[in-house]
Amino acid sequence: MSSGRLPILCVFGTRPDAIKMAPLVLELRSHPRLEPRVVVTGQHREQLDQVLRVFGIEPEADLAIMRHGQTLADITTRALEGVTDAIRRVKPAAVLAQGDTTTTFVASLAAFYERTPFGHVEAGLRTGCMYDPFPEEMNRVLTARIASFHFAPTEDSRANLLREGTPDEAIWVTGNTGIDALLWVAGREWPVYDPAVREALTYPGKVVLVTAHRRENWGEPMGRICRALQTMAAEAPDMRIVFSMHRNPVLREQITGALGGVPNLSLVDPPDYAPFVKLMQRADIILTDSGGVQEEAPSLGVPVLVLRNTTERPEGVSAGCATLVGTDVETVLSNWRSLMSAAPRAGRAAPSAPINPYGDGHACARIAQVLEERLCR
Repeated sequence: MSSGRLPILCVFGTRPDAIKMAPLVLELRSHPRLEPRVVVTGQHREQLDQVLRVFGIEPEADLAIMRHGQTLADITTRALEGVTDAIRRVKPAAVLAQGDTTTTFVASLAAFYERTPFGHVEAGLRTGCMYDPFPEEMNRVLTARIASFHFAPTEDSRANLLREGTPDEAIWVTGNTGIDALLWVAGREWPVYDPAVREALTYPGKVVLVTAHRRENWGEPMGRICRALQTMAAEAPDMRIVFSMHRNPVLREQITGALGGVPNLSLVDPPDYAPFVKLMQRADIILTDSGGVQEEAPSLGVPVLVLRNTTERPEGVSAGCATLVGTDVETVLSNWRSLMSAAPRAGRAAPSAPINPYGDGHACARIAQVLEERLCR
């Protein structure tokens, strides 16, 4: 597979990882001096595979680490062995991984053990709370201690890294690669097969999109979210609520038990990435604990209620694109009522509208330029 270009090992394992790394792989694929070599851990399975199909990426190695009932320790050890083998085989000029997953931390650790430079895409996000979110906060803190290249999405992220002692010359503010992916998908037509999603896309009334999956929201917090949604559905029977359920069976059982009989609420499997982007474009309000959705919605002009007590993405809150509401039922409801009573949006923002504090769609080009300048000298 040698082409005279420097190999760059791109490692990812979850759907959010894939979404944010895919446009970077495409950018490097067209680069004259750098060559992406993709390894996936399979920390997510079906959700990962469908993103790879959207962007036309076929990994050269799939570690397939998923096991039933696996623990974080299981994920870490299996991924570490597989990524280490890939580094030894490819001998890359650098290893890249994004965000805060266990796959990302493991990729940085494997690169360190093999004395290979590591580039952290989406570097510098912090809540300041070790266990919130868990294990993501510690994953990104530990990854930062290893990285040679810190590709920070915003100035706030850069400031976080500087406070921790990261050298200024090792940080580049690039914007978030997830916005590159969003704009690439939003500007294209995609088939939608789920009847509930198709119905929502053409629904004449208001549509509320919900996603909730983080570990800190398991159990009673999820129960509060469901109670808030029950009240919303009763107060606004002409509104359509679409809840994209995580595949975790314990979460699905709880959500289905609480919301399965609500007539104007649809419980759907996680849509493929492209239909999900279209669903975000259609939504009038989004309730989510997803970091990626917090970043993407501003480019689509959709207000977000963040179902978390903390966020490592404060830029959207500061810009008025998002509101931190936690899972208290009355807090969620009061903010939802405020958005519902506001004048309807005259029109959704065009996908290219430069309104997003997280990026302008050119993050991948900036990262590739840095890698070329630093690795090809």
